[in-house]
Amino acid sequence: MRDRSTRSALVRAVHLGGARTRAELAEDLSLNRSTVKSLVDDLVADGLVTEHPSSGGGAGRPSLVVDPVASAAWVLSVDAAVDWVTFSAIGWGGTTLAEVEHERGAGRSPEELVERIVAATADLTARVGTSPRAVSVAVPGLVRSADGSVRVAPNLGWRDVPLGQSVGDAVGLACVVANESDLGVVAEHTRGCARGVDDVVYLFAEFGVGAGILSAGTLLGGSGGYAGEVGHMRATRRGRRCSCGSDGCWELSVGQEALRDALGLAGPARPAALARAIADIAARGGALPDAYVEELATGVCTIVTMVDPRAVVFGGLFADVLGVPSVMDHVRAAVNDCLVGRQQGVALHVSGLGRRISVIGAAELAFAQLLPRL
Repeated sequence: MRDRSTRSALVRAVHLGGARTRAELAEDLSLNRSTVKSLVDDLVADGLVTEHPSSGGGAGRPSLVVDPVASAAWVLSVDAAVDWVTFSAIGWGGTTLAEVEHERGAGRSPEELVERIVAATADLTARVGTSPRAVSVAVPGLVRSADGSVRVAPNLGWRDVPLGQSVGDAVGLACVVANESDLGVVAEHTRGCARGVDDVVYLFAEFGVGAGILSAGTLLGGSGGYAGEVGHMRATRRGRRCSCGSDGCWELSVGQEALRDALGLAGPARPAALARAIADIAARGGALPDAYVEELATGVCTIVTMVDPRAVVFGGLFADVLGVPSVMDHVRAAVNDCLVGRQQGVALHVSGLGRRISVIGAAELAFAQLLPRL
């Protein structure tokens, strides 16, 4: 049992850290070199890693570098966004082996998505040369963690969709389904600016507003897996009716439509157009309307006070908004002035993972289950 857990720890270290020397693995995992050698020899025999001499110029015999063979264990990661679907073959070690993206158009039904996943599985398997070990899907909606059922996804028009079971049955693989914001915090914790931080909030805005919350290194799901729907906090008693069916949701004050109105843009609130308008404001040294910034800062302070994170990472349109220096300054001052922020400080970051964050997070959620079995 100890050998199995030790092997799992080494596999995870290689997955998250990439190519490492045997000496580095021994030091990082507090193992003796003979144990590392034995474990690595087994991984080489299983076709999971290769070894080659390090290129260091030090004296003596060079240490061997342990390099993951990405195609030996990969997962199909799917980002089922409102406007597009991304299918990515991501190998262990975090390498993207192949990827394809389609616009959603009018085809947003669950059945259409399952059909595309089946086709993508065959296509990417042919490209990579091996079959995936698991499938993981990111969706913009409430997902029941127990079975991957999408209870409601307002922007897709879905309700009570057994997506995890449907995909699993169609491709014959284990399928994990999760909310896109939850996967955002997983991605930031494993591959982004929150590495090594175990209490993190990831705030995301695009068609909707949501949060992924990591507490003591564990994803905060709540009793049914629905925690983090911060866009539907009640921000005002006399607010407009939200797509979720409630009145006065925070999403209506800071989300995509609210941002379009704050910027004075006409027509549909497209994320790309909003991002360009915000970038132009930042380039000119301008500012966003005070009312919008204050609504944003108030909501962030409420979340910080409830959750007590060490870091907040902003993604999607919020990454663009917080990229405007005056907005970041205002939000930081507000957070530092709230009760929790005054105690130990809260780091604020703009995500650097971009639009692929849900794909990365979905892959890492699948690997969390797969790696112990490698």
